[in-house]
Order: sequence, then C-alpha cells, then structure tokens
Amino acid sequence: MNKTNNRTILVAGATGYLGRFVVAELHQRGFKVRAITRNRERAESLGPWGAPSLDGLVDDWAIGEVTNSEFIANVAEGVDDVISTLGVTKQKANPWDIDYKANLSILHSSEKHGVKNFCFVNVIEGNKCPAQLTRAKTAFAQELVSSQISSQIINPPGYFSDMTQILQMARKGRVFLFSPKTIINPIHGADLAKFCIDRLLDGNKGSWNVGGPEVFTWQELAECAFQALGRPVRVATISPAVLPPIIGILRLFNKRMADTMRFVSWSMIHDCVGKSFGTHRLLNFYKDIVKKSDY
Repeated sequence: MNKTNNRTILVAGATGYLGRFVVAELHQRGFKVRAITRNRERAESLGPWGAPSLDGLVDDWAIGEVTNSEFIANVAEGVDDVISTLGVTKQKANPWDIDYKANLSILHSSEKHGVKNFCFVNVIEGNKCPAQLTRAKTAFAQELVSSQISSQIINPPGYFSDMTQILQMARKGRVFLFSPKTIINPIHGADLAKFCIDRLLDGNKGSWNVGGPEVFTWQELAECAFQALGRPVRVATISPAVLPPIIGILRLFNKRMADTMRFVSWSMIHDCVGKSFGTHRLLNFYKDIVKKSDY
C-alpha cells in the first residue's frame, strides 16, 4: 500500500486484541506504523477473536521488552504520535511494571523526542475499581495528563474479547452472574481503534468514556451467548458477598489471579457504560466465534 501520510505513529501493545485493530486501521488510513513487540513472528500470526495478523501492516518493527529501559529510551525517536494499548491481560507480570512503569518509560521517550500526541487506552471508572490493574492504569493516566504532550485518554467499559468469558461459561452449560441487572456496553476492537485514532487526529487533550452501540444487562449478555450457541438459557446468580473471602483465599496462592478476579467481578457488579460508538454487534461476534470453533 502506498503511504498517503508522512505521519509516523508508534503503537505500544500492538499484538494485543485492540492493538492489532489499531495497527490495521492506521495502515488502512495510510499512516506509517512503528509497532512494539517482543516477537515479530507472533505479531504476524493471526490474533485471538478475529484480531488481524500484522503481516504487511507495519513499516518499522521495534522488537524488545517494554520493561527494558535501554530499549524503550529511544523507541519514540522519529515518530509523531503514540497510541498505547499496552497493559497486563493474562500474563504473570505485575501491572505496575507494565501498565504503569512501561507506559511511563514510553511517555518519557515521547517527551524526549518531541511527540505531539499520546493516546492511552485506560478503562472506564478505573479510579474506582480496587484492583491493582486499574490502579496502575489510573496512576499512569495521571502522569500523562501532567505531561506537556497533548493526551487523549480513552476509557472503554470492556472489549468484545472480554465477553468471550460469558460464551465460554455458556458452552459449559451455565453462566454464573453476580448481578444480572448491572449494565455494560462492550465495544469491538475495530470500533474502538477507529475512535482512538479519530481522537488522536483531532489533537485535543481530554478523556472520553466510550462503549459499543448496544447496552446489555449481564443477564442479556448471557442470553446472547446462549442464542449464538442455539441452546436454552441457563443462568445462576451468586451473591457478591462471597467475593471478598474467595479473593482473599485465592490471593494466598496466586496474587495475579486474585487481582484479575477482583477486576472482573467489580465490573460485573457496577454499571459500566460509555458513549455509544461503532457498528459491530455482539451477537454476530459470538456467532463468528462459534462458527470458527475458536473454543
């Protein structure tokens, strides 16, 4: 593809679910893309849940560990803008090492090399959730706001990929919920990528809560999953009161898993709704997964 824009954009977290869609959207719009990854071969393979391969979409590979300060020090040299979707998901890494420190190192490199805009994907109501994951993200967002660089902080309630947990439970026969009437509007990676890039190109400093075009109760999410599977709805409700002791016990054996459970369960008992954006429908996403037998 012939590049129609001389602007170079650095993408951190490029091999994650959202990061892959960000790279694909930037490439489609004609921008030059520098992507940070630990493994180019993995990056050029297909991503999870319909996320694209980065093969042929990246102009400049920055291959290394984001926790390596020497590698990150000049990673932003020669780029105009940064989009970071970087964060701990299922890795064993400490969120403070990735979501906070690694992003902060990229920010320092950006300041050093005169980057114009830094777009960071945070999480909606992250300052209220007690999980270390969201506290680390919130702490970095505060550092970013204090920077002289124009910052765009994007706060989604959750990705479509996160909702695969509901589909997985449905496939096993029953979905367990803590608060069936709590609402959320998860967003597809392709839609969120477009929103992030649009805000970055606007160049205005700010923070935006954004979700997909459909608002669901968690009960409706479960019903959507069972509909995609063509099975009768089977939902069980668990009292949120069981969460503190369960998380406390789990923390004795696996702190990261306990923190992940704290984050996920908090999202399931608090309304998480951003401004509606995009066109992708969750039922279609579920049906595609079922059809492709990703599980």
